[in-house]
Amino acid sequence: MPATTASHHHASRRLSVGDHLRHWRQLRHLSQQDLALDAELSTRHLSCVETGKASPSRELVLRLCERLAVPLRERNAWLVSAGYAPMYREQRLDDPAMDAARRAVQHILDRHEPWPAVAFDRHWHMVLSNRMVAPLLSGVDPALLQAPVNLLRVSLHPAGLAPRIVNLNQWREHLFARLQQQIRATGDDGLADLLAELQAYPGQAPGAAARLDGEHPGVLMPFLVHTPAGVLHLISTTTVFGSPTDITLQELALETFFPGDEATAQALTALAATMAP
Repeated sequence: MPATTASHHHASRRLSVGDHLRHWRQLRHLSQQDLALDAELSTRHLSCVETGKASPSRELVLRLCERLAVPLRERNAWLVSAGYAPMYREQRLDDPAMDAARRAVQHILDRHEPWPAVAFDRHWHMVLSNRMVAPLLSGVDPALLQAPVNLLRVSLHPAGLAPRIVNLNQWREHLFARLQQQIRATGDDGLADLLAELQAYPGQAPGAAARLDGEHPGVLMPFLVHTPAGVLHLISTTTVFGSPTDITLQELALETFFPGDEATAQALTALAATMAP
């Protein structure tokens, strides 16, 4: 895939801005003519930038990145390759400068109780959660819960939640589709490696969930999991920050789970009542 090619290319020499441009243009399946039209410049000038015959202005670099929906992390790489200073900061969520953002995220997660909610980074490492997540992870191999906790690995690993997920094969395919979409959007080789690892984990034995094969109730993919409180029927939504200028915030996602039936709502409400504030 283009991302792998670009990575190997990068291993042999530093990428030029033209290399970045070609890689992302091809990743987005755009011809030079299509991109030039969208970016309001001549095809000839775009071709010269891509081949290194012309040096783009800082404004043009940012315009091309915007048209190609290049992630902020990669936009910095474009700017440096073109001879400009990086524009976007990347600060840890626990950095004092990020205190307002971190508190906002934790507030959203806490206010979502008694339903589970978690925040994770671009590689699906959990960075924040509310109290209702820990009970879902009871029984998971402690090795999988060592920081950084990868939520996809915890979900699908045989020593993780996988044996307790009622509709494991459906949930696997759902997560694979999400991860593949993220790989296409970001060109991230680390995510491609993660996908290959996850696909090597075993799924459900044939007939283990025959009742669910090829169908699921409602319009959202359910997450059906055995817990000490019984089988929970959960559905989820994903939220991201709008127009972030910090790399960490752009790559942060919040997954909020909701009960898919009344029995699950009652079970989670009762569980929350037994937990310390």
